[in-house]
Amino acid sequence: QVQLVESGGGSVQAGGSLRLSCAASGTIFSINTMGWYRQGPGKQRELVARITSEGTTNYADSVKGRFTISRDNPKNTMYLQMNSLKPEDTAVYYCNADIAPTPPYYSGSDFHEGVYNYWGQGTQVTVSS
Repeated sequence: QVQLVESGGGSVQAGGSLRLSCAASGTIFSINTMGWYRQGPGKQRELVARITSEGTTNYADSVKGRFTISRDNPKNTMYLQMNSLKPEDTAVYYCNADIAPTPPYYSGSDFHEGVYNYWGQGTQVTVSS
């Protein structure tokens, strides 16, 4: 069973910083793309930042220059360094990852990568003005 567990959320004043962590545990063969999403009050869930297994990143325009996504592959952990936080960054932040619990396999002539998408339970970030 694969689990994603976020940590590092909390309350901070505008202009402050927080560092979120997401640790993947369980039966894991490989982790492909990982990402952070957030859902603010009354809003839809949106992509914040994403990082491939090779380290290629992309960010939402609203966080470019302020947030940095990174990952430690041997530790199966992803991070989000959030600087210059604004009240509009207030949201529940979710970790997401494409994970293969087992190596790819053939079933007859069909090739199965065996990659599944997982979500963490979320961590609250509150930024006050």
